[in-house]
Amino acid sequence: MKPHLLYGLAGLTLLAGCSEEKQPPNVIFIYADDLGIGDLSCYGATSIQTPNIDRLASEGLRFTNAYAAASVSTPSRYCLLTGQYPWRRNNTGIARGNSGMIIDTNQYTLADVFKDAGYATAVVGKWHLGLGGEDGPDWNNIISSGPQNLGFDYNFIIPATVDRVPCVFVEQDRVYNYDADDPIYVDYDKKIGDLPTGKDNLELLKLKSSHGHNQTIINGIGRIGYMTGGKSAIWVDENIADTLISKSQQFILKNKDNPFSLYLCPHDIHVPRPPHPRFAGKSIMGARGDVILQLDYTVGKIIEILDSLDITENTIIIFSSDNGGVVDDGYQDMSVELLGTHKPSGIYRGGKYSAFEAGTKVPLIIKWATAIKSGTQDALFSQVDFIASLANLANITLPEEACPDSQNHLSNILGYTSEDRDYVIQQNQWRVLSVIEGKWKYIPKSFAWKYDAQTNIELGHDTVPQLYNLETDPGETTNVAIEHPEIIERLSAIIK
Repeated sequence: MKPHLLYGLAGLTLLAGCSEEKQPPNVIFIYADDLGIGDLSCYGATSIQTPNIDRLASEGLRFTNAYAAASVSTPSRYCLLTGQYPWRRNNTGIARGNSGMIIDTNQYTLADVFKDAGYATAVVGKWHLGLGGEDGPDWNNIISSGPQNLGFDYNFIIPATVDRVPCVFVEQDRVYNYDADDPIYVDYDKKIGDLPTGKDNLELLKLKSSHGHNQTIINGIGRIGYMTGGKSAIWVDENIADTLISKSQQFILKNKDNPFSLYLCPHDIHVPRPPHPRFAGKSIMGARGDVILQLDYTVGKIIEILDSLDITENTIIIFSSDNGGVVDDGYQDMSVELLGTHKPSGIYRGGKYSAFEAGTKVPLIIKWATAIKSGTQDALFSQVDFIASLANLANITLPEEACPDSQNHLSNILGYTSEDRDYVIQQNQWRVLSVIEGKWKYIPKSFAWKYDAQTNIELGHDTVPQLYNLETDPGETTNVAIEHPEIIERLSAIIK
């Protein structure tokens, strides 16, 4: 059993500089999906405008040197919630839609921090950390292990990704809108049932695949994996954002008079990207641009309800992404053809899946009107440190051996200091580790293939060590490893 430390509110109130009668701040963590650091107008994008996210940036602290733990979803989310680097576990690769739960129920999580501090806790949106026991969930019964076992009082989740089956929501420990007369079965190894597939029934597709995504067709879109049953439970892709907004608003409204923590994980801007009709064609960049607008709308609706309840000033809003951006990630949605001059990765090299900067360098904005002055934070920061930092804010002592890689950098979050983390460790999809220390970025020698042919992204692989001076060469264009063997030796020792 995990220890639950039922104290902390007074310490958090004092750290906030508030009177003891003042309610501790609510905390909302909005974790976007596949959003590049160049995708927001507050980070320099000019082909698209994101006014609601820009409002957070103008009223809060905008980080310029923040990193996710990995360049793909599952390991980044694992690290954020547990404070443990994902490469310490063997099962933290990109999870299938029917994977068993990856986080052990005895692990201490970010949700536990807030639960121990007396908060109501919830996760709404993309989960992608597995459900059920080792063999995965039974979609037709109570799901034995899930967010409810990891400190979340309430959960309404997309089990994996929207391009993976099953295409259903889970609320608490059951499939949402489940019909016992239409049982759900999922398989990732062989075809099951008689539903058409993207491979054999191209005429039924409203969105064609560019690579992969040619198995069971749901709502006219080919998915990864095979599914049968569950017709009443299947989501409508165009309505997913609205559904997640509604569930988040309901949780906020229910808990407006008490401190609450909401981990909101929009599906946007991951593939597939069929936007709600409100946003279809509203950008100049095709579907990917349209769902960036949809993501911004989601942020705006969360701000709107906070404003309407007069609790905005006493709410910490954290906005970030799980990894870098990607344009063609499996569907022919015109995002490549209509990209124009927009650069999802900004000045950085690579993208999702990559060991280069654009794989893990992400937008990070933190707003707390009563305690954080607006401005820019240039400190080297890693998402692995959120759990230790927010535990310190809440005056919660982490259990011994919990969150082993998380460090307390609350002073950076609050903008009191701009001291760099000693170093940051990241991994790409193939678990190639890299390290940043000060101005230096080191990627050990790994594989010969340098490009992912399907996404056209540089993976950061090479058969020789790579060393880049990020201060003078943030785009990682010049490998200076040969010139600095002593730096290579030091950074190699950190990884070892």
